Amino acid sequence: MAEISTKPYMLRAIYEWCTDCGYTPYLAVKVDAATQVPMEYVKKGEIVLNISFGATSGLKMDNDAIHFHARFGGVSREIYVPVNNVMAIYANENGQGMAFEPLLGQAPEPKAPAPVEEIASVPTLSSVPTAPAPRADDDNGPDDGGEPPKKGGRPTLTRIK
Repeated sequence: MAEISTKPYMLRAIYEWCTDCGYTPYLAVKVDAATQVPMEYVKKGEIVLNISFGATSGLKMDNDAIHFHARFGGVSREIYVPVNNVMAIYANENGQGMAFEPLLGQAPEPKAPAPVEEIASVPTLSSVPTAPAPRADDDNGPDDGGEPPKKGGRPTLTRIK
């Protein structure tokens, strides 16, 4: 039986230590064809990723890969990092963590994307057109001098059953 690498276990342990101490865990990753990250943020073939609970969605650290969703420039992106490509995991606040030698080319290929019908069932947000602003020379409404309308006190919550 082939010996199992200790690297994914150490990654999970350092991640847990960071979160228990209130630190922000960061991953330093060597990017290659098996890595799925936003390429516009890759510098010199490497990328540093914030993998804290608040920065990721659906973080899963398996023995072969780390995958999650994260926002880059306000856009949610799917991230896939083979464990072999991880160069380091550390706490951003104090730099404590662990460094590894990346073993490029020995990582499994990323899993196939979700079927189209599954993606289509997920609700999405879209932009709603706004009404054009009234012109100053319109005689259709009161002249408020260009000031925004005044708010009427405390906000209220209406419960609908």
